[in-house]
Amino acid sequence: MVVFLTCCTKGRRPILANDVMHATIVEQWKRAAAWLVGRYVIMPDHVHLFVTPGELELPLENWVTYWKRMFARVHDTGQWQEGYWDYTLRVGQSYAQKWEYVRDNPVRHGLVHRYQDWPYAGELNVFNW
Repeated sequence: MVVFLTCCTKGRRPILANDVMHATIVEQWKRAAAWLVGRYVIMPDHVHLFVTPGELELPLENWVTYWKRMFARVHDTGQWQEGYWDYTLRVGQSYAQKWEYVRDNPVRHGLVHRYQDWPYAGELNVFNW
């Protein structure tokens, strides 16, 4: 199972797209190993990420709440919007195709000309989907 998630900052404050916030978010995802993060894009006011269950059994909602809380402890620069948007990829759907749409988000928002130039994106775990 692969789930596509979007989480937004409270009030859509544009505080996330910088090196410090990027590093903090990635560190929290690595520590919160109940769900594994695959590919991701961090935008100024929201994050897109693909996740799959890890070794521990924990509901997705609890995992999202946990890493948001841990992020807020490190950076008291605002809160995350309550909740998140999620979409479970179905068998036969292309993770690569969904990723292509997500990775182009900085281009569609006029932040870069090519998705390769956006520094706040990556892949923590490779999903064979």
